[in-house]
Amino acid sequence: MRAIWKGTVSFGLVSIAVKLHSATDEKTIRFHQVHRDDGGRIRYQRVCSVCGQQVEYEDIAKGYDLGAGEMVVLTDEDFEDLPLSTSHSIDVLEFVPAEQIDPIMFNKAYYLEPEENATKPYILLRDALADSDRVAVVKIALRQREQLATLRVHEGVLVLNTMLWPDEVRPPDFDFLDEEVRPRRSELAMAASLIDSMAGDFDPSAFTDNYREALQEVIDAKVEGRELEAPRAEEEAPAAIDLMAALRASVERAQAARQPRRSTRKRRSA
Repeated sequence: MRAIWKGTVSFGLVSIAVKLHSATDEKTIRFHQVHRDDGGRIRYQRVCSVCGQQVEYEDIAKGYDLGAGEMVVLTDEDFEDLPLSTSHSIDVLEFVPAEQIDPIMFNKAYYLEPEENATKPYILLRDALADSDRVAVVKIALRQREQLATLRVHEGVLVLNTMLWPDEVRPPDFDFLDEEVRPRRSELAMAASLIDSMAGDFDPSAFTDNYREALQEVIDAKVEGRELEAPRAEEEAPAAIDLMAALRASVERAQAARQPRRSTRKRRSA
């Protein structure tokens, strides 16, 4: 893997030289905009909305929109003295229980790899962090902005998870939260039974991106010049029924779906 950032983890008076690698690789099929008639790529020109002239990349600056047609233009010099704009340090601020951080704040994950001469202090921090059952809250300057993040241990490697700042998480503001709606005890009991009937251990390999696989099949068929079979029509959802009946039917269907798997497990153990 190619490192996208190099710097140090500041842990008290200990500095650990590390390299940052992207820990995830989003699998998506990307498309280009093309001319429908001949497949030619659509190109865009950088044109100034004021003078109408095409602008070279080196003449482009950053602008902050004040509204009402007013724009503040910022140059490279305006960014030079901003704090941490070019810092290459991951500063550990504190260690907190992992359960105190709401997952809604997590953004992107990165692996930390130690430089050749930093393996021992890296392993020291890794093992101490694992033994503490806590995560480190850190700050890092990444992609020209300061970001809050956490350090945790995953499969023997330190993982940095960038986080949203608190004011970047929208509070839930919906009318139904003010309504006095309470489920009946029998409905709650049936819902709990449905949850129990669908309970299991999380195995990410058991789930697949059906849409991406189907889209790839469409592309492959186009390339090979063959026709795709029409997909089978899905069964229509039953008409709306009362909540209790829907819950009961859901429990029965979930239990029936799990029965073959349980039988298979028994035969294997035998």
